[in-house]
Amino acid sequence: MIERSAAHIAINPKTTTMAIEIRKLEKQDLDTFIALIRVFEDVFEMKNFTMPDEKYLQALLAKDSFFIFVALSDGEVVGGLTAYTLEQYYSTKPLVYIYDLAVTTQLQRQGIGRKLMASINEYCKNTGVEEVFVQADEVDDYALEFYQATGGIAEKVVHFNYPLNTK
Repeated sequence: MIERSAAHIAINPKTTTMAIEIRKLEKQDLDTFIALIRVFEDVFEMKNFTMPDEKYLQALLAKDSFFIFVALSDGEVVGGLTAYTLEQYYSTKPLVYIYDLAVTTQLQRQGIGRKLMASINEYCKNTGVEEVFVQADEVDDYALEFYQATGGIAEKVVHFNYPLNTK
């Protein structure tokens, strides 16, 4: 089971190296979870976003079927991912769905996302997960290239959604 791993990521190979720690959050890490949501808010340009209340976020963080990996630099959240475990009825091994993955804009393309993907894949492999999967929009060339470069296998799928409780 992976709890912590460290990686050295070069920001500018000629001048400096930044230490990045990848860590799986635990139920007591609410402030770190909120910091990651703020990274998502910024990177995904979420206008008029309202943070859910802490009681809700704490309950989500405590669920065994939901987990988070964060990338930390000097204790500051610079990226991360959230994922859900999905039980199957075709197999006794669960699937894991990566819901969100982001790295702060100024640190993108520095290997942090790759470390996050490697960490979740290793964690899931060690805990008996059959497969990890993620969705990306067809128009998001960067995401498509990233997931292919990290070993993802693209499938031709059409995604449908049914908006129900919209404001």
